[in-house]
Amino acid sequence: MGIDGQIIASLSINNYRSYHSESFEFNDGVNIIVGPNASGKSNLLEAILMLCLGNSYRARDNELITFNKSFSRLEATMSDNTVRIMTLTPKDDTVEKQFKIHGQTFKRLSINKSLPSVLFEPSHLLVLNGSPSLRRKYLDDLLSQTISGYSGICRQYQRCLAQRNAILKGRSSPGSLFAWNVRLSELGGRIVEQRLSLLEAIADRVKTQYRRLSNTGHDVKLEYQSELNTNSYASQLLRKLETTEDEDYRRGFTYHGPHRDDLIVHINDHPVQQSASRGECRTIMLVFKVVEAEIIEKSREAKPLLLLDDVFSELDGARRQALTEFFQPYQTFITTTDADIIQHHFANKAAIISLA
Repeated sequence: MGIDGQIIASLSINNYRSYHSESFEFNDGVNIIVGPNASGKSNLLEAILMLCLGNSYRARDNELITFNKSFSRLEATMSDNTVRIMTLTPKDDTVEKQFKIHGQTFKRLSINKSLPSVLFEPSHLLVLNGSPSLRRKYLDDLLSQTISGYSGICRQYQRCLAQRNAILKGRSSPGSLFAWNVRLSELGGRIVEQRLSLLEAIADRVKTQYRRLSNTGHDVKLEYQSELNTNSYASQLLRKLETTEDEDYRRGFTYHGPHRDDLIVHINDHPVQQSASRGECRTIMLVFKVVEAEIIEKSREAKPLLLLDDVFSELDGARRQALTEFFQPYQTFITTTDADIIQHHFANKAAIISLA
């Protein structure tokens, strides 16, 4: 199982989403959260992830506080008896978020204060077939969990991009874009360098795990797609920003940069958007999550928690069994409307958490 201190032994929830005052105890292995639709299964997973990483994957902070309540509070007791607390308190037009770990208070969870985690939820299937922004976010979220300071670089890039776009739209005082071009290129180069390094690290693993999970000889390849030469991205971007300034002014936004790049997934040399079935897309996305867990574990030297929302849906028995074997070393939370579908895979070693 995961190392001591990385396992959540219990969780208390107050005024969070559909929960007013609830407590849960967890196994250090597989925890099956079972209940009908709208019973709070996804809310429970989201609460766990909030305590791990500090942010929701589907809502703003002000949407997490139970309606008409003055605060929201999550408290997890870890397997080494340490406590992690998160509180949300409305303040004027915003929400004040606070974390308390080992008695110290933080406004944001840096990488060394977070708990490594891997989330799968049904909307992740859109990563393969949806907007390029979803694929960029997938890469950036994984890098934020494995590279110290990477999330800060992304925030700086977005602020710089917003400032340059404001000038292009005429909403900011006119002036030379040179300083913004230089800074955007520098930050963009660092982002692309890390994205390429990540893809190099996971490409062979994705291919191997897909063949194992799908039990086929199909070949999966990853390609970073950019209009710029990725071997010298920063200098290429600076040159492009300078030579297309007039076009950017006409458009009113910055056309080039890592915020426009894409990740293309190929199966048997065809982009998945064109050739993969729904079942193949689901399998590829689950392979991404398996590899994500491996990369995080290697980088953080700790086993991540696995948070899996309706993960077994539409999978045949062989693929369910292959996933089950992968879950065994991790503390895992799986939601389902039918525990019988899942429970027999774990030889009765799973804890059942029933929600009315």
